[in-house]
Amino acid sequence: MIIKRTRGIWGALFISVAGSAIFAAPPVKVTLKNGAQVQGEILRERDDVLMLDLGFTVLNVPRQEIAAQEVTGPQKQAAASVVQGEDMYFVEPGREPLPMDKNVLRVGEAVVQIQTSSGLGSGFIINRLGHVVTNQHVIAGEREISVVVYREKNGGLEKQVFPKIRIIAMNGFLDLAILQIDDVAAKKLSFVPLGDSDLLTQGQPVFAIGSPLGLERSVSQGIVSVRARETRGAWSIQSTTQINPGNSGGPLFNARGEVVGVNNMKLAGVGVEGLGFSIPANLLKQFLKNRDAFAFDPRNPNSGFRYLSPPAPASAKSPKPQDPQS
Repeated sequence: MIIKRTRGIWGALFISVAGSAIFAAPPVKVTLKNGAQVQGEILRERDDVLMLDLGFTVLNVPRQEIAAQEVTGPQKQAAASVVQGEDMYFVEPGREPLPMDKNVLRVGEAVVQIQTSSGLGSGFIINRLGHVVTNQHVIAGEREISVVVYREKNGGLEKQVFPKIRIIAMNGFLDLAILQIDDVAAKKLSFVPLGDSDLLTQGQPVFAIGSPLGLERSVSQGIVSVRARETRGAWSIQSTTQINPGNSGGPLFNARGEVVGVNNMKLAGVGVEGLGFSIPANLLKQFLKNRDAFAFDPRNPNSGFRYLSPPAPASAKSPKPQDPQS
C-alpha cells in the first residue's frame, strides 16, 4: 500500500519574429580537458552528454571530457543577464554536474523545512521572490505556517525562521502547493533551477535533501528505478532514494543540482525499502504556469478546486443529506 506523508546563468533567450516568440540558443564555446575547443549551439543536454550543432554535423561531447564552457558571440552579454527564463521558475542549461558533496553545498541553502501546528515537511525556494514549493498534504488545512531556512555561516549552519507565510496556490490531486515567504529578506535567499524530468533515465543517480522524522538537512542518494510510474491516476518518478515522513515536499536533484522531482510518498511495509516516489519536475512546471487556476482563497471552501464531496443518494432509511455549506 502506498503511504503518503512520508547561476552559468543563462536561461532561455527569445527573439520576436512577426510577433511570435522563438527560442534562440546562444552559441557556446566548449573547452575539452585535452585543450581542444569546439563551438556550436546546444541542441540538448543530458547528465552524461552535451549535444552541439556545429552547423554541418551534430557532435555528442561526453560531460567528463569538458573542462569549461561559456556563451560566446553577440548574445554573450544578453545571455549573461538572463536569470529566470520562465514565468515563476528558472532553468540553467549550462549548469555543470558536480560530485555529491559539492552539489549539496551548491543547493543546500535553497532547501527549507515547513513547520505547521500538526507536523513538518520539506520544500525548496524557486526564485528571488521567495516562492516555495512543497506538497499540498504538508500544509492542507493549516493556517499557521513557518519556513525554516538553513544558511552557511562561519563554518556552520544558521537557522532563520520566517513566520509570515502566504499560501499562493494548492492542488490536492497533484499534491503540490506554492507558498511565499512574506519578508523583504527573501530576496537574499538562495534558490534552485528546475530540470527536465523527461530526460531522466533508469539507473541515473539522484539525491534528496529534507527533514525525515525531523532530522534536519538529511541527504539521501539513490538511482532512478522508473522514470514514469503510474500512481493514483498520474505518474511519478520511482527511485531508490530514501524518503520518509518529513521528506514530503522536498526536492529530488540530479547530478547538475537541478530539481527533477518533488518527493511525496513511499511504499511502506515490512521489509520494504528503497521505493520512493516523486512528482516529476515537468508536471510541477505545468502547475506553476497555471497556478491561477488553483489560487488559494481562505474564504472559499472550494479554493484550489478542492470540491466538496457530493451528497449520498437519499433513501427511506437514511436521513436527508445536509447542505454542504452548513
